[in-house]
Amino acid sequence: MSMTATRSLRRTPAAAGLEPILRALRDDGGVIVEGMFGAEHIAQIRAAADEFAEGVEPGGATQGLGEDGKRFVGANTIRFSSLARLSPAFFDILDNELYAAIADAMLLPVCGSYWLNTAQVMYIGPGEPEQMLHRDANNWWAFVKATWPNSPEVTVSAMIGLDEITEELGATRVVPGSHRQAELARYEEHLSVPAELGPGDALVYSGYVLHGGGANLTTDRWRRAMHVSFVAGWLTPEEASPLDFSLGELSGCSERVQRLLGHRSYDPRPYNGGGLWLRHVREMQDVVTQDGNPA
Repeated sequence: MSMTATRSLRRTPAAAGLEPILRALRDDGGVIVEGMFGAEHIAQIRAAADEFAEGVEPGGATQGLGEDGKRFVGANTIRFSSLARLSPAFFDILDNELYAAIADAMLLPVCGSYWLNTAQVMYIGPGEPEQMLHRDANNWWAFVKATWPNSPEVTVSAMIGLDEITEELGATRVVPGSHRQAELARYEEHLSVPAELGPGDALVYSGYVLHGGGANLTTDRWRRAMHVSFVAGWLTPEEASPLDFSLGELSGCSERVQRLLGHRSYDPRPYNGGGLWLRHVREMQDVVTQDGNPA
């Protein structure tokens, strides 16, 4: 069980804007943004997620790592992705202006654009112990190892409440300030704090901050949350989101949504280099006709 830190995470209302969020992220590596996502969109996603979750086996996810992955994601935790297929309200989450501003500030200093890393429903069930503390940026360990301790941000995440999330239900635990600490062998010795959320609140956090799902050992309820993260456009994302839609199927969505879901090519500008994620040696958006069909 993680010990409790005396230093808590800052909370700021979404209406306060970008600057207090970025300050807290620089200082602590994580911040709780209250009311970041609209109640209507959260309710729609929650209803669709609850319905879909009825057919998902707890503990069925593997994180692509076999038995080690199963232990990481939890034996009584329901996880699934492809959330844009569940509800069109997910497009509104991707288009959220405040989250876009946060991601732009954190990621665009190192890339021409970024895309969706993963979006997952994460329902922690009764009897689930806390998850091991970890850093999301370690998904790209070769890069982190080569650049540490001056590694730039390459991923930013939000854990979004779909319901009231308390410590006893398994609120995500965070180690404030750990984004500036060296890699350590025993993460479990760190002091952590719970990120309690209301529906539409979000824990926004750096890819380098230590965190992990909390324990749900004393309730008979499920912790209902959704994770949405972005990654620099020159790195491989965790989830193969572009496969969820055929070419041209997202033509009615915003350019941002198309880019995040891998249906627009990566433009390296203002940095040097050629385009990436091309189709027929052209930008992907150029091979879709005006009626939304592949050319």
